[in-house]
Amino acid sequence: MIRQSKKDAILELKNTGMSLRKIARTLKVSRNTITKILKDPDEAAPHRESRHEEHVPLIRDLFKECKGNAVRVAEELESRHQITIPYQSLTWIMRKHEIRKRKKRRAGQYHFKPGQEMQHDTSPHQVTIDGKKVSAQCASLTLAFSRKLFIQYYPRFTRFECKVFLSKAFDFMDGVCSRCIVDNTSVIVAGGTGPDALIAPEMKYFADMYQTGFVAHAVGDANRSARVERPFHFVENNFLPGRTFVSWHDLNRQAIDWCRNTS
Repeated sequence: MIRQSKKDAILELKNTGMSLRKIARTLKVSRNTITKILKDPDEAAPHRESRHEEHVPLIRDLFKECKGNAVRVAEELESRHQITIPYQSLTWIMRKHEIRKRKKRRAGQYHFKPGQEMQHDTSPHQVTIDGKKVSAQCASLTLAFSRKLFIQYYPRFTRFECKVFLSKAFDFMDGVCSRCIVDNTSVIVAGGTGPDALIAPEMKYFADMYQTGFVAHAVGDANRSARVERPFHFVENNFLPGRTFVSWHDLNRQAIDWCRNTS
């Protein structure tokens, strides 16, 4: 049975306009479960009290000590004080008691300078390889200023494929930007979301080698990664239609040619 704290998180993310796919990936729950909860919001309504609220003074102190990182607050509560609070419950308490105030920027107000930011994400696409339709992960890197785009396809997308893709993407772009905005998935993010996200050590080491840094965009702030989301729609409607491929190598070769000459 799904916990109330996770139900609360689902309702909150849906209210921000996040898609079911994004919610499922972020919270690691099935779309069917999300749909059932959204159909019966009264049953899933947030509780007004939590048994963990007695720890608010301690949470407030740790929040300052951990420089606003909720993931680190949860870790310190458990390691130092033997207090275990689920992440969703902890962030709910922080919002209720105004320990952490959410700062929401208006859509369409992001402006970038050359070399300031690049954005990476993945999306599932259906492609035809050797006469068979298969599900493929489309990996994308976009430069925020120029919107220069690079895509590649993979049958799966783990941290290994992520590093392979980004290495090729950085070569294609002839360099890197100072930061790389990413989604809140477990490929790059080890825990937490948005400003509280902890980057997986091996991915942080990878980023350091290229003198860049991964930053997870705030949950529900889809406009932060819009330069990636829009190209996915562009790829599905301009690169894939009418194309067939004899192999994964052929697919990615055509993708590179398309990025170089069309996108």
